[in-house]
Amino acid sequence: MLSLTWHVFTVWVIVWCATSTAEDAWRTLPLIESGQVAADWKHVGFGKLVVDEGAVRTECDERGLGLAVWTKEKLGNCQIRVVFRTKDAKSNAGVIVRLDDGVLDWIGKDSPAVSRDKNGKLSPEMIARMQAASENEQGAWYAVHHGYEVQICNTGDALHRTGAIYSLAPAAAADQPPGEWRTMIITLDGNLVKIELDGKQLTTFDPASKDNPPRKIWHEPKREAKRPETGYIALQTHDPGDVVWFKEVSVRPIAKAP
Repeated sequence: MLSLTWHVFTVWVIVWCATSTAEDAWRTLPLIESGQVAADWKHVGFGKLVVDEGAVRTECDERGLGLAVWTKEKLGNCQIRVVFRTKDAKSNAGVIVRLDDGVLDWIGKDSPAVSRDKNGKLSPEMIARMQAASENEQGAWYAVHHGYEVQICNTGDALHRTGAIYSLAPAAAADQPPGEWRTMIITLDGNLVKIELDGKQLTTFDPASKDNPPRKIWHEPKREAKRPETGYIALQTHDPGDVVWFKEVSVRPIAKAP
């Protein structure tokens, strides 16, 4: 009995230590330094991130999409923790993972711009211009077609709502009360991308699956480009009125079973 008890205790200690070590292993990718958006977040396209009460907030631009790329390093197999909140249910943003090196070529370069009418709407001509920018993979559209967007927006269907790999893998429904901080965990494990929100598993995406849905419209990502297993991460700025705050972006190695 003593031997069995000691064995159980030893196993419990090993498991507890492994869990404790994994929990302590989160490493922050700083969003703010000296009161400014950290310099390693470089913007592509339009809009920007601004500092707002200890977090960064998306400040979108009517001229088109943008994204802030964490340029200090590329991330391979790991877990990424993103703490965010939205102004309202339709607030649109995203966390883009597995971006290839080509996105860096668009930092500091002009992107094709659109203009909107007094009601914030795009004319058919402006939609065609944006569509051309998408098809030509210009500016922030490069990231759409060369990374995977983990969606933040809770008014879309299963392929376009919070936790979905935008248009590629559906997410289970999850409550997203506006104004509340939510914690998203993105797991990059080999070819797989897994998403959970506040402890609830929402989706698992395998790009090699034969069941993945086809591209249906120009603003969805092209399927042909192979995304790298080690790539950049970015935070998306979408359309005017889409307000999302990010309080934390952290990363840790994937915990291995003891």
